[in-house]
This record gives sequence, C-alpha cells and structure tokens, in this order.
Amino acid sequence: YSGTAGRTENCQIGTFLAYASTQGRALIDRELYLPASWTDDRDRCRAAGIDDEICFAPKNEHFRRMLQRALDAGVPFAWVTADEAYGQVKHTRLWLERRKVAHVMATKVNDTVVTTGWSQARVDELIAALPRQRWKRLSGGPGAHGERVYDWARVAIRPCWEDGFGHWVLARRSVSDSTEIAYYVCYGPASSRLKDLVKVAAARWAVEECFQTAKGECGLDHYQVRLYRAWYRHITLSMAALAYLTAVRAAEAAKGATQRASTTSYP
Repeated sequence: YSGTAGRTENCQIGTFLAYASTQGRALIDRELYLPASWTDDRDRCRAAGIDDEICFAPKNEHFRRMLQRALDAGVPFAWVTADEAYGQVKHTRLWLERRKVAHVMATKVNDTVVTTGWSQARVDELIAALPRQRWKRLSGGPGAHGERVYDWARVAIRPCWEDGFGHWVLARRSVSDSTEIAYYVCYGPASSRLKDLVKVAAARWAVEECFQTAKGECGLDHYQVRLYRAWYRHITLSMAALAYLTAVRAAEAAKGATQRASTTSYP
C-alpha cells in the first residue's frame, strides 16, 4: 500500500530520517520497507538481491534503527518529531524517553496517556477540558502558502517528571474549522514553552520539503531498480546530492550575509 498513491500499487516504500536546522534541511538516513509477503518468500528475496538475514521489520523499527545510528554518530540535535504512524506507538515513545531524546510525536485522537492524577485519559478528552483562554494562535513557520497559523494548546501529563524533563499533550486546531484538531505527545526539558513545542511539531514538514527538493533537483524518484542494493545506491546518491546542495546554499547565504554586514552605504 502506498500512502502517496492512496492505493496498493507497484512501487517501493522507503522510510527516511531528515535533519532540519536554521541553516537548511536534508535527508540523512533511509531504509527500504519490505512487507512480510516478501520476507516470507526467501526465493523471491534472493532473486532481488536481498540477503537471507534480512527479515521483516515494521516502519517503527526502521525509525529506531535510523535514530540510533544518528545517536551513535553523534549527530547534534535537540528534538525529534514524527507523524502519527510512529507517534501513536507507545513503546517507540518509551524508547525515546529511555535515551533522553526530547520529542513531539503526532498521535491518534483516541490515544491514551497517564494524567498528573495517575489515571488514564484520552488525549482528545484532556484537550477538550481546557478553558478557552489556554488556546494560543501561533505560527508554525512559513509554508508554501504563507505562514502556517493554527490555534495551539497543551496540558501537562504524568505525575512524575524526572531529570528535568516534562510531559505534555499538545493540540493543533484549525483556525477555519474548530473541529479539525491534531494531537501530539511531548517529552522534553521541563522549561519548554508552548512555542517551543509548536516549533518542533511544525518542523515535521521538513521531511516533505526534502522529498520535494530531492525529487525535483536530485532525481530521488528517477529510478527503475529491481534489486535491493541498487535501491540503496540510487537513494543514497540522491541524498548525498541533496546534502551537498543544502551545504552550498547555506555557505552562500552566510557569505552574502557577511558581505552585506561589511558594506557601508553613503547617501
């Protein structure tokens, strides 16, 4: 099944890790998703160059593998965010907490969390109980059609906060349709402000922007490979090209800023 196509299709599905900063954004890791119908058929796998030791792994396992590689490599980052497919899985959020990885993970409307009073509650019920003044209109940053402005609110959860880290449920509500609400489960420094969580939640769109740029400028989807290693070779090369272009743009932008700062104009 392809979420992009909206149907079962002859395609290949990849999971990706993107890095986003004020200097730019790029894809930094990838995994090819193999459904169980493939991994259960070893003859089919061998014909595609897939080694026998490669077994079925859900996308959440890909997420953890890629993030662990980033942690092992010492990649400097402050927060992690992901969409509902990853955020709704409680053991993935626990995996992040155990590694002290601050995160804002989208989740489903009926997900349950532990409240400050030790009870279980649905995230939508917690948000619905908030008074109107708790909602703040904030921008998640510029998008393709201007500023991404939504109403945001959060509520603290979990009775025990340890090692200076806190827990919240965050909600994003459409300005034009108050019934359109997205939910997030958050874990981060206890001093985190609402706008800090909003900034992280909004950063998830960096992945889509990376895909758009990589496809348009680096040929990310311009392949017709039928072998496992060929997919990784093509995707990795496209990712490297995107990272190079991102670094060049950042260097040129910094150079231009320095030149403007050192230029004195006279009337």
